[in-house]
Amino acid sequence: MKMKLFLLFVAAILLFQAFAEASSATDASRAVASMNGGGSESTNIDKQHQHHPRKINCSYACARRCSKSSRKNVCHRACKTCCARCHCVPPGTYGNKNACPCYARLKTHGNRPKCP
Repeated sequence: MKMKLFLLFVAAILLFQAFAEASSATDASRAVASMNGGGSESTNIDKQHQHHPRKINCSYACARRCSKSSRKNVCHRACKTCCARCHCVPPGTYGNKNACPCYARLKTHGNRPKCP
């Protein structure tokens, strides 16, 4: 008799665990669907809370970036334009453009890199 109760108890626990995993799987699929634009209520909420780029001090960042340039005014003017569009400036005084892909993609009319 005790063995039958024990087996019944174990079966109930396994059944409960299966239902818990199934419900968490449907919650996860709903979350993925809402990320992909599936749910109407969740996408409306997501649109209200859109990510806004972090404000950075472009003057300070570009002054640091252009500190070793031979033409500081030209460098600073181009850098501030790029910073205003991309909201980032790569670290250091030269290179490191992989840290800010938008900054690296901007080109002049002559198809040369715009940002220093």
